[in-house]
Amino acid sequence: MENWALITGASAGIGHELARVFARKGSDVILLARNEARLNELAAELRSAHRVQVMVLPRDLAQPKAAAEIFAALRETPVSVLVNNAGFGSHGSFATTDLARQTEMMQVNMTALVELTHLFLQPMLVRGSGRILNVASTAAFQPGPTVNIYYASKAFVYSFSYALADELAGTGITVTALCPGMTRTEFFERAHIPARSWLMMDARTVAESGYRGMVRGRRVVIPGLLNQVASFCARRVPPRLTSAIVRRIH
Repeated sequence: MENWALITGASAGIGHELARVFARKGSDVILLARNEARLNELAAELRSAHRVQVMVLPRDLAQPKAAAEIFAALRETPVSVLVNNAGFGSHGSFATTDLARQTEMMQVNMTALVELTHLFLQPMLVRGSGRILNVASTAAFQPGPTVNIYYASKAFVYSFSYALADELAGTGITVTALCPGMTRTEFFERAHIPARSWLMMDARTVAESGYRGMVRGRRVVIPGLLNQVASFCARRVPPRLTSAIVRRIH
């Protein structure tokens, strides 16, 4: 039986590296993002290097009907793994940041993720097997002044993923929340978010860690010892302190 993994946000960063990991492990992959040229380039690489089947699906998850259109396009494709990786952030005071941009962020980071999960979960339940990997962030564990909606969206992804994992226990379907810290991708440049390069992990290392955790059925994966320690502390100290630290970092 064919083994397809659908990966959103596959044109760059962690999603790009996750596609490589899945293909290297023998999975056929569906690459989804807005940038069709980048997806085609990656598809050619994966077909040549790993002899897997690759589908390219250029879509914009900021569009409200995107999830339903994606599911309809893949109705005949047995998607055994759903990777909700697509997402973006922005930097600035909430009061002065463009509301349309913030609303679009919520659509991509949360609404589309929930819709895709609900849609692709149904055939997984019928088959009695499947894996869902949702890319959250260590941002999920504390408030994020000047990066407020992004941090809040990742807290949502973490909480939703953990709750769903509990609901699906015993069904043959696992849900994993991947919570990386700062990672070397285009994210910070695009979001105009100041970051500390010495804190950053390599995207390939993050992707490999997420894949291993997903295969093992872990509910939460936090790559890197420093991120694990920081996340542990963030959940045990007053939010007033963690908020101040986040604001200083950014």
